[in-house]
Amino acid sequence: MTADQALLELEEISKRYGDHAALERMEFSVAVGEVFGFVGGNGAGKTTTMRIIIGVLENDSGSVRWRGRPIDAPTRTSFGYMPEERGLYPRMTVANHLEYLARLHGMDRQAARTAMRTWTERLDIAEHRDRAVDCLSLGNQQRVQLAAALVHDPQFLLLDEPFSGLDPLAVDTMSAVLRDKADEGVPVLFSSHQLDLVERLCDRVGIASKGRMVACGTVEALRAGADNNVYIEVEDAPHDWPLSLQGGEAIVTRRQGRGIVLGLPRGFDENRLLHHAMGLGRIVAFHRQRASLTELFRSAVTDETAEAA
Repeated sequence: MTADQALLELEEISKRYGDHAALERMEFSVAVGEVFGFVGGNGAGKTTTMRIIIGVLENDSGSVRWRGRPIDAPTRTSFGYMPEERGLYPRMTVANHLEYLARLHGMDRQAARTAMRTWTERLDIAEHRDRAVDCLSLGNQQRVQLAAALVHDPQFLLLDEPFSGLDPLAVDTMSAVLRDKADEGVPVLFSSHQLDLVERLCDRVGIASKGRMVACGTVEALRAGADNNVYIEVEDAPHDWPLSLQGGEAIVTRRQGRGIVLGLPRGFDENRLLHHAMGLGRIVAFHRQRASLTELFRSAVTDETAEAA
């Protein structure tokens, strides 16, 4: 990504609470029309990063830029933010709630009402317009919260765990909305623990660990830098036969059905593995497996922990 493509840029963002480093030189960027998945374990720094971008928290050092300039309050009002904790007024009706938020963003009454109708229909909650928010299911409250982030036609979407608590149909609806907004040129940054969804939906993924970005890129690019996974099934071979490989280069990632998945270090000769296995029994299956985002996540976080140690 070139500098002129990036709309949001974070450079060496750090944030401390006493002796605890919540963020330590966090860096990444989000481009025009890009869906960027921000993943990491609990305490990795995702929510802190988002709160700094939206202005709820101040960073101790580093810079956050939008279109090459430091983000100011007027710019942040053009963002759509969905916090992980629900920030809804529980006793207001859905319609009044969304119209009120739209008016706060400067829309006139008619435009606010039109936007409310558009997004309640798009997110399949039109039938709940006249109900109080706290009378809705948690999944429908989540839809209302997304509508609140969208109702003022934001130029950037910043969503913290937007898919939490949603059923599969609601996930599909929300995924389609995010993809549509990206197709309009709106950059989307969201965090999630649902890595299969992130892998399917995102253009690029950033993996955070202990307040740092430890891997960032397309899933294909992250796969290219990872160890190779090979599925192999050997009939009549001893249960622990991979341990007999000279030097122990191949690692048993997991057992799968009647075979096993081996993680092979980069540069490992697969023919040597195949030849060794042929001496132990009949080869029933042998093929490469693409690393999932879950496996890439584990590898990146494990490497970061080992490096720190």
